[in-house]
Amino acid sequence: MAEVKETKLSRRFFVQGGSATAAALAVSNPFEAFAHWGRRRKGRGYGPLFETHDLNTGLPLIKLPKGFRYVSFGWTGDPMVNGDPTPPGHDGAAALWGPWGRIYYVRNHELRANPEGLTESFARRRLTYDKGQAPGGTTTVVFDARRGRYLRTVPSLSGTIRNCAGGPTPWNSWLTCEETLDEPGAARGDAELEQTHGWVFEVPALRRARPQPIKGMGRFVHEAAAVDPYTGIVYETEDRGESGIYRFVPKYYGALHYGGRQQALKVLGHPSLDTATGDIPVGSVFDVGWVDIADPERPHDTPGDGGGVFSQGFGQGAASFRRGEGMWYGNGKIYFVSTSGGAAGEGQIWALNPRRNKLKLVYESPSEEVLDNPDNIAISPRGGILLCEDGDLDGLYMRGLTPRGEIFDFAQNNIVLNGEVNGIAGDFRGREWAGASFSPDGRWLLVSIQTPGVTFAITGPWRRGAL
Repeated sequence: MAEVKETKLSRRFFVQGGSATAAALAVSNPFEAFAHWGRRRKGRGYGPLFETHDLNTGLPLIKLPKGFRYVSFGWTGDPMVNGDPTPPGHDGAAALWGPWGRIYYVRNHELRANPEGLTESFARRRLTYDKGQAPGGTTTVVFDARRGRYLRTVPSLSGTIRNCAGGPTPWNSWLTCEETLDEPGAARGDAELEQTHGWVFEVPALRRARPQPIKGMGRFVHEAAAVDPYTGIVYETEDRGESGIYRFVPKYYGALHYGGRQQALKVLGHPSLDTATGDIPVGSVFDVGWVDIADPERPHDTPGDGGGVFSQGFGQGAASFRRGEGMWYGNGKIYFVSTSGGAAGEGQIWALNPRRNKLKLVYESPSEEVLDNPDNIAISPRGGILLCEDGDLDGLYMRGLTPRGEIFDFAQNNIVLNGEVNGIAGDFRGREWAGASFSPDGRWLLVSIQTPGVTFAITGPWRRGAL
């Protein structure tokens, strides 16, 4: 694909001294009506939050609005089907469909080896990429959505490192992404790595995964991915201080291992735009194009900098984002998070229209009290936006975002344990939410808290609010 031809906006964008100012354009989709920066008005939320007792342990692990209930499962240390304990580090995930009303929740485990902790794969050898000291990967949790009952956990991929986020595909699989650039021979305890890292892997819900990287999707500090179901193009984020937004245009729909073209997003008329300065008003819309990445497997520009892919795009005028993290397809858009973007450094939410090649800043957090460094993002089947916080405050939230740009609280971490579950003890209220994903029918929200490592299935009167 050639770079998209530059077109004029109805109102010009100017860049002076490296900062951008912009005027919003009128659009028809209601989820493009975000134009309120830093407001915390009452929106279509679900009301105040209350301590809500877990249907499994009986403990008040999270706070939810009235009418919602949940069950916990898949705790760190719980036995999997092979008898081994569930690994820690629960992170990005997706609720994929299965037969007989079952949900297959493919869940990342963001782990890297260390002398005191896990050092080796937790999956069978045929599901292991690196036979060295690479303990990350995915587990697949099976949940009976009809009865609201946990069934089992199965190791589905391992031998990887720092599986942070990823994204679901329209063909019912999960793309799991490595947030690292570790090299073979890197000592991490008693053993060494045997493979390169920094790749994307695919884990089908109902078939065995191939523990082979999709090298055409690039080798960089991956975070998340989202697939446009109409084209099969995969969009990707990168978790660095200076990071790009990328897309992988596959040769064949749904067959990513057969190769394709890697490209970086460029804001037309604003070469090498720094989007995270806080000088871009919420509601601003940009025309975008795409520049080719000649060598997507190059991890570094200078030794150890991790910018080999980013520098190729940035040198051709691609835009820079500050810590690209969560990404999700919904409402015909690719929504993604710049976790540290904006004037306050507390996060920005962007929406990319892949058919019109338009990029819009839909929300910017004015302070951590309003929205504290959003990370994972999910779109409900009803079109609502859900954000998982990964910030500095205790009692981190999941927050909803309405079509009018209003933030509301949906759930709060309330985990304090004294050994009641698998001997785990501690105050975990400041630990991040991750892996939010709605079931295909929209009845259940599956989500995890990374530490101590637990997954929840939440249900309730969704239609009463914006989610």
